[in-house]
Amino acid sequence: MTIREYKPEDCREMAELFYRTVHTVNARDYTKEQLDAWATGQVDLEQWDQSFQNHHTLVAVESGEIVGFGDMDETGYLDRLYVHAGYQGRGIATAICDRLEKAASGKRMVTHASLTARPFFEKRGYRVVKEQQVERRGVLLTNFVMEKEKR
Repeated sequence: MTIREYKPEDCREMAELFYRTVHTVNARDYTKEQLDAWATGQVDLEQWDQSFQNHHTLVAVESGEIVGFGDMDETGYLDRLYVHAGYQGRGIATAICDRLEKAASGKRMVTHASLTARPFFEKRGYRVVKEQQVERRGVLLTNFVMEKEKR
């Protein structure tokens, strides 16, 4: 597996990975209605590409396939972190996070972690600031504002 910087031609494959990951990996913690509201399968690729280009975005590739990605903005906000369902538990999210956190310029990193991702971030030293309900297409989803001080 290699980790590299994002390229605009990655966007469509990353959007597909996002959809598949939410609907498989997160299915143990959220209802079908919540999953459908979170990941509809219809993302604005132009908007996502712009966001990825504005953030520090890393892509994990295995045998020519994107198997994970993550992005962090200039404030230290870890926006997205998704790993292909078939590649869970192989250290991909850890490797992406290690590099994003190391490159972060601020003293603190923040993320909004799903129920599924919370244990991963807790193991990395993030602490829960608050639990919250976010609305997506009229459906409420629980997530956690989490933060970590940079060492």
